[in-house]
Amino acid sequence: MKIESLSLVGPLLITPQVFTDERGFFLESWNQQIFDQAVGPTRFVQDNHSRSSMGVLRGLHYQLPPQPQGKLVRCVRGEIFDVVVDMRRSSNSFGAWTGVYLSEYNYQQIWVPAGFAHGFLTLSSEAEVLYKTTHSWSKLCERSLRWDDPSLAITWPLLAASWPFLSEKDAQAPFLNGVLEADLFA
Repeated sequence: MKIESLSLVGPLLITPQVFTDERGFFLESWNQQIFDQAVGPTRFVQDNHSRSSMGVLRGLHYQLPPQPQGKLVRCVRGEIFDVVVDMRRSSNSFGAWTGVYLSEYNYQQIWVPAGFAHGFLTLSSEAEVLYKTTHSWSKLCERSLRWDDPSLAITWPLLAASWPFLSEKDAQAPFLNGVLEADLFA
């Protein structure tokens, strides 16, 4: 398993070793010992699975203490552009973002530590995303950040004028300055 740092301190890109032959493939998608060596002791409590159509944008979501969520995200069908935004107010990279393409073909995963907002855009006709979380979902702790906030300047690979398709909650998420005013930080 190859574990690489990204442009922000904290998130990691994880590429498993894939063994292929005429029957198909095998990979180890997660290993507690290797993961803990890379990020420190981590306990996952919930696995989530979503399916989205092309142009669906989910996010940017994060959770506040006492239930901040770390996520280990992978795309097992189709392709997504996955984005994380540093929401740690004391961080030198506060408000900065990084993005990676995850797909059924590259087998990669991204580790999104607590303190980062997370979202993705579906680029294929459909995409299925699996992710582990370090805390259960909490309506009281969950927060959202506006996907198209000009102060974040996220370069989403929008390919159609009619994109993205958003939930009502994501369409009404606050901009970063609104998050600053309300002190909604991880």
